[in-house]
Amino acid sequence: MGAIKGAMVDGILTCMWVFSVPLLGVFSSIVAAYVGVEALSMAGLFITINVAALFMLTFSLIGAACGGASFNPATTITLYTAGLKPDASLMSMALRFPVQAAGGVVGAMAITEGPRNIVLKVWLLAVATVGLIMAGGKYTGPSMNPANAYGWAYLSNRHATWDFFYVYWICPFIGATLAALISKFLLQAPPIKDKKA
Repeated sequence: MGAIKGAMVDGILTCMWVFSVPLLGVFSSIVAAYVGVEALSMAGLFITINVAALFMLTFSLIGAACGGASFNPATTITLYTAGLKPDASLMSMALRFPVQAAGGVVGAMAITEGPRNIVLKVWLLAVATVGLIMAGGKYTGPSMNPANAYGWAYLSNRHATWDFFYVYWICPFIGATLAALISKFLLQAPPIKDKKA
C-alpha cells in the first residue's frame, strides 16, 4: 500500500475507532444487564474485556483488509521498531502519525509469537488494555492510543499543552519503542517469512 493511501486509510480507521470506543462501556453495560450481573463486578469486568476484544478484533480485521491500516500510532511505531512491519519506512510513518492523530510493547512480540488463534490473541490484548486502564484510570485517564487521546483532548480544547504532549504522545512512543527494542534484542524473534501463493 502506498504511503499516502496508507495514511488516508489510517486516518479513516482511526476516526472510526475514536468514534466507536465510547460505545464500549455502553455495550458492556447492556450485556451485563442482559445476563443479570453487576457491571462493576468481576463478571462485569470479564464482559468488558470480551467486548473490548470484539472491538479490537473487528478493527484489526478491517485494518488487515485495508492493506495493514492501523488505528494506533504507538502500535505502528512498535511494529516498525521490532521489525514486524517490513514495508514501513520513516517517511510513511511521518505521513501516518499526523493523519492518525487527525483521525483521531512487549505485547507486539507476545501477540506475534503467542497463540495462533486470532480470537485468543485479541482477547489477551483486551485483558492487558483493560488492566492498564484500571491501573492508570485514577491518574491520567489512561489511553494507550495517542490518536484517541488527542481526538478527545482536541474537543475539550486541552490538546495544545506540553503536559498533554508528554503524557499522551512522547511517553507512549518511548514506552512502545523501548518495549519493541527489548523484545527484538532479548527475545530474538525469528524473521518473518513471506507466504508463497
